[in-house]
Amino acid sequence: MYVIDKIAYAGEFAPEIEIEKVIALDDMILLLTFSTGEKRLYDASALLEYPAFRPLEDIQVFKSAQVEHGVVIWHDGEIDIAPEMLYKHSVAYQEAVNV
Repeated sequence: MYVIDKIAYAGEFAPEIEIEKVIALDDMILLLTFSTGEKRLYDASALLEYPAFRPLEDIQVFKSAQVEHGVVIWHDGEIDIAPEMLYKHSVAYQEAVNV
């Protein structure tokens, strides 16, 4: 249990996570930088089964991904996806280091 503003919540406190940067790559992959500093890869192709995300089939629309108020958006905010969902369903990304 934890308390915020005199309200008690069940479970453990989870700090709010936000997206700081998004790069839309080929094959419907998003390279995300989170407020934790972590970089992660998210395969957005699974979203296409949901009608709200079908406009992302157009590669121009998909590549127009941007961050607004810590959330990835498309179509001037008509389409968005929660950062928590992106984090949960993404994999860690490690940049290659030249030796």
